[in-house]
Amino acid sequence: MGAEFVVFTDLDGTLLDHESYSYEAARPLLELLTAEGIPVVLASSKTAAEIAPLRAELGLSACPAIVENGAGLLPPGQERPAAARTHDRLRAALDALPGELRALFRGFSDWSAAEIARRTGLTPEAAALAAQRDFSEPGLFSGSAAEREEFTAVLAEAGITAVQGGRFLTLSFGAAKADRMAEVAARYPGATTVALGDAPNDIAMLQAADYAVVVPNPAHAALPPLAGEATGRIRRAPCPGPAGWAAGLGQLLAELRQTSE
Repeated sequence: MGAEFVVFTDLDGTLLDHESYSYEAARPLLELLTAEGIPVVLASSKTAAEIAPLRAELGLSACPAIVENGAGLLPPGQERPAAARTHDRLRAALDALPGELRALFRGFSDWSAAEIARRTGLTPEAAALAAQRDFSEPGLFSGSAAEREEFTAVLAEAGITAVQGGRFLTLSFGAAKADRMAEVAARYPGATTVALGDAPNDIAMLQAADYAVVVPNPAHAALPPLAGEATGRIRRAPCPGPAGWAAGLGQLLAELRQTSE
């Protein structure tokens, strides 16, 4: 489609402030990217019901979005995915676990919208959108390390993977942000891919992109050194949240353009 760059970005703790969910500090750069025809693909553990209105608010409805940690893809202009949904099958496999093991995991589908709001800081209205799962189940595991290992191993036998994000452990049938990034990038042949993220569930996407920016998030441990940092292919933003997003991405794009001149 002739794009120079395609930007893939995580939301919570990256483009959105970890506590307030504001993106104001990134707005000027977002508007500039849109004006320049650079696609910005949201890639988040959020549901399509959450991402569709946010994508519209950000002026990015013409871009696809990666939803539920890569478990699904939301096409441009649509409010819900057209592909087959897998959430009911995932919950059935989860509920088939031995009772003691099942009780150690509580997910969004086990909580009311009020409980989701309390645990995430979302408004009740936003929490209700977060509860509309199509492909995955985020939640909290309260057991020991050994019990968590058993939990993930048993689920793996059913084809379910468990990925730790900034707040929650998310269960799905294996697709990841990096898989969807490759799928979306194929729509923009010749474009340089740039990824931004803050949490363990972003690492594969960061490493798979041509270039990447790690946005620090004081709410959790820093990501370990990543392959590519020594050469500058991956770098760290100077500050958290949308301010770090804008500073890190803006500097990277300026450098890449200067190099190509």
